Amino acid sequence: MTEKNSYMGQLVFGLDIGTRSIVGTVGYKEDNRFVVVAQRVREHETRAMLDGQIHDIGKVSETIRQVKEELEEAIGRKLTDVCIAAAGRVLRTVNSHVEYPFGSDKEIVSEDIYALTSSAVEKAYEEFLKQQTEEDMKFYCVGYSVVRFYLNGYPMGNLEGHKARTIGVDLIATFLPEDVVDGLYRAVELAGLEVANMTLEPIAAIQVAIPERFRMLNIALIDVGAGTSDISITNDGCIIAYGMIPIAGDALTEVIARHCLVDFATAEKIKRQAGEAEEITYEDIMFLPQKIKSKEVLSVTAPVVEDMARQVADKIKELNGGKSVSAVFVVGGGGKLPGYTEAVARDLDIVPERVALRGEEVMQQIVFEEDTAKDSLLVTPIGICLNFYEQNNNFIFVSFNDRKVKIYDNNRLTVADAAMQAGFPNDGLFPGRGKALQFTVNGKQRIVRGEVGEAAVITVNGQPADIATPIHENDIIRVEHSTAGKRAEVQLSELADKEEKLFLQVNGSKVELPRLILVNEAFTTPDYSVAEGDMVEILNYYPLQKLLQYMDLAADGMSNIYVNHELADGDTKVYENFTVEITEANLKSESDIREDTADNENKIATIVVLVNRQPVKLSGKDSYIYVDVFDQIDFDRSMKKGKSIITKLNGRPAQYMEPIHDGDAIEIYWQEN
Repeated sequence: MTEKNSYMGQLVFGLDIGTRSIVGTVGYKEDNRFVVVAQRVREHETRAMLDGQIHDIGKVSETIRQVKEELEEAIGRKLTDVCIAAAGRVLRTVNSHVEYPFGSDKEIVSEDIYALTSSAVEKAYEEFLKQQTEEDMKFYCVGYSVVRFYLNGYPMGNLEGHKARTIGVDLIATFLPEDVVDGLYRAVELAGLEVANMTLEPIAAIQVAIPERFRMLNIALIDVGAGTSDISITNDGCIIAYGMIPIAGDALTEVIARHCLVDFATAEKIKRQAGEAEEITYEDIMFLPQKIKSKEVLSVTAPVVEDMARQVADKIKELNGGKSVSAVFVVGGGGKLPGYTEAVARDLDIVPERVALRGEEVMQQIVFEEDTAKDSLLVTPIGICLNFYEQNNNFIFVSFNDRKVKIYDNNRLTVADAAMQAGFPNDGLFPGRGKALQFTVNGKQRIVRGEVGEAAVITVNGQPADIATPIHENDIIRVEHSTAGKRAEVQLSELADKEEKLFLQVNGSKVELPRLILVNEAFTTPDYSVAEGDMVEILNYYPLQKLLQYMDLAADGMSNIYVNHELADGDTKVYENFTVEITEANLKSESDIREDTADNENKIATIVVLVNRQPVKLSGKDSYIYVDVFDQIDFDRSMKKGKSIITKLNGRPAQYMEPIHDGDAIEIYWQEN
């Protein structure tokens, strides 16, 4: 075969494999225009396709081959690769919303966005499986569209780089059944072609019918074919929904066939001629010549037209959140039915002028080298070709953890896409946090988050990778499950409030005191590990009895003690900067009490203890408590040098106020972070 023409750009071959016919288009992109070099149409000789789905692969393949050969003859080139589209009849969509809280402000990075969208796709797939009734059917996720992101609950175009406490996403995921995809591929392969790109018919139609600049508006597109009416809806610059109703042009053909008593092919000819001639001549199944007026044909089909319009209007409202749209564009042969656009406008309660067929109006950038009328029938076939330039879609195979996985290639596949198609759990990709610890401090809720675990270990073809690493045909992907971190742990000494001191005036001298802590209404030492649900209270006062104990004064038998110059008892609360007056008589009586109980031979004791394996001598008192050791060693509790202070007495956890004796082994050190 000799090449007849020299073309400026790469030729793209697109096939619109429809219920009634197959349209083949060959063209190329030049600047902002698409030049259609040749276009050929062949109708199915039998009903080899129903409702956009292949029923007889062999016959459909033969029709594809005929279209291919006619185009090859026209352009003088051999055609080997083709772009195709799957019908909306088999398309399933699921809307998904996911929010992810961080607990505190965090700068959003690309991994956060991947995690968010992956969670939304996984949620959509789980929801899809719940809705799926055909348990033996396998579906592919053929892509998803982000409708909008949310930053702290507010819509946001791009999250990356912002700081947020919570991020969210609205997303549409699309699914196709395996047998539909395989049927299309097989029919094309039998005709001697390979699939270069596959898209969805609603996406192909919108490519031409609703340019990007119009998608800020709330517009519906209806592609009325033979078996289905496919619907797409735009708003805020996005395609926000896809849908379909299983009724279109063939429904009218069937009504005409029954009314005129003819076969399907003859009824199709009557339907087409009804808009062109006043009277149509045909032969019925008894081989008798018959005539019918166009008005009669329109009268017979009018109820079906009304039903189609009502169903499509109801579907548009359902997809658009229960409300009508601002305008409707109609493409496809079925949209030419007399009275159809007016009925849709009436059912959507919008003016008739805002529901219109789109043909020549949206093809200003389409140039036909052959003498071809710019018609609404051509919108989807040309959109299939144009989609080739947007993304190179095909199915590829990869190995995922030694399992062969088939994935719809949207030209931007990553490890995350392969993981989802393989059914690998989303939480297995991202490091998990250990269980958080919730408790209250002075009545206010506190949450300490667990530690972050290890991310999944990922390799692609033996090289280190991550979830965003691009993947290609035959890649070998291995993913080791991520891990969760340690559960949250916190000691009382780590709480910020605990580091504050309390200052009092006792007998004219300034006294520095550590804060007292209640846990579940019981006094507790700083080394206590907080448990789930604990009620922690850090006191801003000292009960007088506790103050006396801290000062190594026995509370029993004490009298005439004054707080802020008023007589007090053991339960009196002593707050910051309060004055405490303890009489000399009390101090003496306390000494007497100790003399009665002390060793008569030693009224003042001297002991030696081992602190961190070094001997330390304590003297000047008749008895000692743990906290006395700090006066004799170089240990600054005010300068935090670790996670918490560890205090031990003879190998066990110690309390600051407990007694110590000669020869005791004491350990005091900072626990590392």
